[in-house]
Amino acid sequence: AEPVSEGRGKRRIHPSGKLLVLTDGLGKHTTVELSEPLDEEISGVIEVVGRVTNQATIMCVSYVQFREDKSSFDLELYNEALKIIHEFPEYFPFGTGRNT
Repeated sequence: AEPVSEGRGKRRIHPSGKLLVLTDGLGKHTTVELSEPLDEEISGVIEVVGRVTNQATIMCVSYVQFREDKSSFDLELYNEALKIIHEFPEYFPFGTGRNT
């Protein structure tokens, strides 16, 4: 499972509470499948950890909210950090999904 950051845009939640459509920092839409229905309101930047499925959705293992009412969040800096983690997995061995 790899971390995927999703941005501040609109979020659509399926009535079942198990599907979310999130907008990333570049304006692209991503469908996220949850194993359990959402039981909280989501806001701010969402980090989704999961696997990409054959249907080009993300099967969510976990997610973290970085709520902007708590503190500001620099999504651009965060995305740069993710690029570095994926480029050098030998230095960041916490489950990027690559064999080293």
